[in-house]
Amino acid sequence: MKNYAMSKRRRNILLVICAIAVVALIRLDQGNYKNKQHSKHKVKAQSSDFEKYNAKTFTVVNVVDGDTIDINIPDGQYENTRIRLWGVDTPETKNEKFGVMYFGPRATEFTKKSVLKKQVRIYLENKRTRGKYNRLLAYVQMPNDRFLNEVLLSEGFAYCDLRFNHSFYNKYKQLEAAARSSKKGLWKNVTRTQLPQWLQREKPNLLLKN
Repeated sequence: MKNYAMSKRRRNILLVICAIAVVALIRLDQGNYKNKQHSKHKVKAQSSDFEKYNAKTFTVVNVVDGDTIDINIPDGQYENTRIRLWGVDTPETKNEKFGVMYFGPRATEFTKKSVLKKQVRIYLENKRTRGKYNRLLAYVQMPNDRFLNEVLLSEGFAYCDLRFNHSFYNKYKQLEAAARSSKKGLWKNVTRTQLPQWLQREKPNLLLKN
């Protein structure tokens, strides 16, 4: 009788273990399915972005700040497409957390003079076309054939964004280094506390001669 009770208990324990294993396998399978669906959706979205924007010309209808612009083509529910420039970060002007940062208004004004109401050509990266807030990530070629991304760095209106890798990562680092060495733009008087927090973390030993 005692052996029968123990055998029944073991059988119940095995049944519980099997049930848990089945549930775990089902959840794992569902997770893999969702990941595959997400990957397929992402690839499809990138392909759609390339077809719609890459190497095509649009008019800049609005400048949000130095590194963010709007072009005259709908994007989903929005009347225009918002672009975040690849590889650069200009000082904030409208961020609720940081307020207006040093040289931010001047960077915004430079971008306005360079591209507002002008036609630009958009180039995308193969591996990634969207960033935070679903903004289009792009290299923006101006009417004079120069790229706004690069000019902002060369003239000292922007920082090379070290947080994300891209095709011109090393080139952009060199452009910033040259501007910093020549004390162009913001590099003439910027102090460490005026740098973006991410840059302070990325370059804790950055020397600023003020």
